[in-house]
Amino acid sequence: MTSAVSAIVGFTAAGGVALAATPVAISIARKTNFLDHPREYRKHKAATPLLGGTALILGFLIAAIAVGGLAGKHVLIGCAVGMWLLGTLDDRFAVPPRYRLLAEAVAAATLFAVGLGWHTSAGAVFNFVLSVVWIAGVVNAFNLMDNLDGACSTVGAVCAAGIGTLAVLHSQPALAGLSYALAGACCGFLPWNLTGPAKIFLGDGGSMPVGFLVAALSMALGRKLGHGDASLLVVAMLAGIPILDTALVSVSRLRRRVTLTTGGRDHLTHRLLLALRTPAAVAAALALSQAALCTFAVLGDQLGTAALVAFALAAVGVGATLIAVFDTTGWRPAGIAVGDRAERAPTPTVSSTP
Repeated sequence: MTSAVSAIVGFTAAGGVALAATPVAISIARKTNFLDHPREYRKHKAATPLLGGTALILGFLIAAIAVGGLAGKHVLIGCAVGMWLLGTLDDRFAVPPRYRLLAEAVAAATLFAVGLGWHTSAGAVFNFVLSVVWIAGVVNAFNLMDNLDGACSTVGAVCAAGIGTLAVLHSQPALAGLSYALAGACCGFLPWNLTGPAKIFLGDGGSMPVGFLVAALSMALGRKLGHGDASLLVVAMLAGIPILDTALVSVSRLRRRVTLTTGGRDHLTHRLLLALRTPAAVAAALALSQAALCTFAVLGDQLGTAALVAFALAAVGVGATLIAVFDTTGWRPAGIAVGDRAERAPTPTVSSTP
């Protein structure tokens, strides 16, 4: 199977299965009371099913079998299933963060042990640490982005499509098929999540495997690009929007003297919602932004290392500017914490996921 055919089969199979499986997941969640109830900063209006990740991972797994991805990437797929299981348990019982981080580190170490971690010129110890930081960082970035209808799945689909496109260009059929399978699974889930009000949420059982697969597939791709250590720049752009969101929240909370681990409505999605008004519009803006970053990653890869470095530096400059702009008072949602108080600012009354 060629890379292009593998990509088409992966996307189609995963999308079809996820689209069909999501209403079944909705029914099971309601019958078992597997629901997300409104509380604290979670502003959705009614209890909503939380098994979206189950439908998504099912679509991905069936597509992985269809494209033969189990043959060469069974460890990667097994770790993704582990992330789904852990996230689903967290949705139900609230797994402590330290255990989640430990599981992410174990998954990264497992990938590294089978040759799917980072491979730079800095040596084995650095590569191991980088692999662990990359997996844990991207998993949690996607997990944090799952705070508005459609945001995590839309960005995940575009990131995966960017990885898959480069895999096709570099004749990597397994990576192409698995990446487009993830994109298809996200797209198959979206119609049930992005219609207002959302009929089902992705949950940690979805955001964690999506983040893991984006991190693991992009890391595996980085070894095939042929740019040496500069391949890191391609991979970073392929996950640029989740990285930007994490950086924005971290910088903003440090400036406002708010604990980084505190939940809050201060993410990129919440700030964009002030101007764009609807979750669908925010999801579209995030998708277009990530698509632009993926386009620059592909162009940089094809044009050579010098162009790649130039595109990456430009992306960093734009990202830093956006963080500075989005952390101004006008872009802070109502009730955002500042030290021991909360700012008042206009915010739209729109139903959103946690």
